[in-house]
Parts: sequence; C-alpha cells; structure tokens
Amino acid sequence: MKRVVFMFPGQGSQNLGMGMSVYQHDQNAKQTIDQANEWLGFDLRGLMFDGPIEALTETKFAQPALVLTSGVLAAVLKAEGVEPVAVLGHSLGEYSALVASGSLTLEQATTLVYQRGLLMEQADPEAKGGMSAVLGLSEDALEEVLNTTNNQVEIANLNSPGQIVISGDKEAIDAVTPQLKEKGAKRVIPLAVSGPFHSSFMKPQAEKFREVLAGVAVLPPEVPLLHNVTAQPEIKPSEIKERLIEQLYSKVRFEESIRHLLDRGDIDAFVEVGTKKVLSGLVKKIHRRARVFQVEDKDTLTAFVDWYKEDES
Repeated sequence: MKRVVFMFPGQGSQNLGMGMSVYQHDQNAKQTIDQANEWLGFDLRGLMFDGPIEALTETKFAQPALVLTSGVLAAVLKAEGVEPVAVLGHSLGEYSALVASGSLTLEQATTLVYQRGLLMEQADPEAKGGMSAVLGLSEDALEEVLNTTNNQVEIANLNSPGQIVISGDKEAIDAVTPQLKEKGAKRVIPLAVSGPFHSSFMKPQAEKFREVLAGVAVLPPEVPLLHNVTAQPEIKPSEIKERLIEQLYSKVRFEESIRHLLDRGDIDAFVEVGTKKVLSGLVKKIHRRARVFQVEDKDTLTAFVDWYKEDES
C-alpha cells in the first residue's frame, strides 16, 4: 500500500464553489454539508457555493468553510480506502488534520473554528495589525532585522526556503520593509488578512480560546499529526489543546514539519486535501522531487484514488 501524507490548507484558500463538486457526486458529503448549516445556525453551504466572496472571505466564515470542505474530502478519500500515514495542516488546516486523525469530529472542528474565527476578528478592531510575505531571505537574516522592532514585528510562518511570513503592527512592518530589502529580500508582499495572526498580539485572544476549548472532548490521534508549533506529533489530548492555544500566537513551522516527514524516507506522496494548491507549491519548493497531489473536486479525487490503487494487486 502506498504511504501518503494528508495536508490541509489554511485561510486564504477559500473560493466560491468550494465543496460543490463532491456535494453533487457523493451522498455522504452532501448530507454532511447540509448538516453543517444546522451545526452552525446559518447557511454556510450557501456562502460556499454562491458567496458573496466578500462574506466568504471574512475570518469567521472562511474558517468553518475550509474545515468543512477539507473534512468532507478526507472522509470521501477514506471511504475509497485511502489511509494516510501522517497528517498536518497549515494554521487553520490543523483542525482539518485533527478530524482526519480522529481527534475531533467534523462537527466539533467546524463549530470550534467558527468561534476561533470570531475571536480572531475581534483581536484587532482598529485594524492596526497586518502580515506580509518576505521572499528571498533566510530566517536568521530576517530575525536580525526584526530584533530592531521592539517585538512589534515577528515571524509568523516558516513556509519554505525563501518564503517567510511576518506579522505585527502595520506601521512597524512598513518601517522595517526597506531594511529587509537592504538585507537581501527580493520582495515584501502585504497579505489580505484581518489581523496580526501568529504573533504575540494574539495572546489575549488565545486565553479566551482556552475557555472555548475547555469544554471540547479531544481524543488521542489515530495517526501521527504534526503540530504547527513544534513540528512534532502529540498523543495526549491535554497537550493537543495546548498546541492549539499556542498556535494562535506562535510560528507555523510548515517547512520543518515537511522535512521531518521527508526524513522518514518512506513517503510516496503528499496530498493537499482542499481548495487551491498553496501547500503543494510549498512542498515542491522544500523538495522539488517530492510527489504531490491536490484533491478538491470529483476529478482530482478520482485521479488521486486511481494512482493510489494502481498496482495494488
């Protein structure tokens, strides 16, 4: 049997029509997406299929839409006999990974990230925070510059060689951008986000999220799940909860997580389960010979399952 890793994308991968193809072609997927409206108390399905995109992009709506879509796709893959040997997600995608690992139900994860999204939206009511992607600079060189910002700008995502995201006060990011370019950054690109996520500015919201998580039953994962904060798996439910709280204000160690999996030497493919191909592109930058698939609709799902099952006999 082929050994595959499921990867789940984070916020920014939402698009109109997400989940529609699998909804139309799989009865269980249809039933689950319909049920999500009842779980949440609003028409998430309508937002996913018809928009408007401005509403779907709002953090409180984008997060449950992405987790629901990825969770449904992963369930269809498992029904086809595909079992991952490890799972991980990028930021929000960690909740989809928790579902795929058996730690959370899809209902738990979808309702949880709706509450998470609300808290994240409330983190920066005056819109003073932001995030930018820095291209072409090493982590050490970047840290050297950010050390001059008095903790106003921090590293948020370590995505791939030469792609690091910073987060913090918008004015401080603008002020430090020329220094980053002098240091060798090829580009510094502001991201369309609603706050300084994965930075210490999020610590007050993380403590509020702790209260939300307190009443959630988390099970030990059935397959290894590499957490963003440590790039390592956890077994204990209490530790998993701590990683989810820390994740709101800590670095996403995506590149380190992928290298950890590559070091195993037995992974046949990385499968991005969800919309767009952001993580697939990052994996190819980390290791250009890695085999990657992306599954977001009936056609891409069928193509991957066919590959997974070929030469099985």
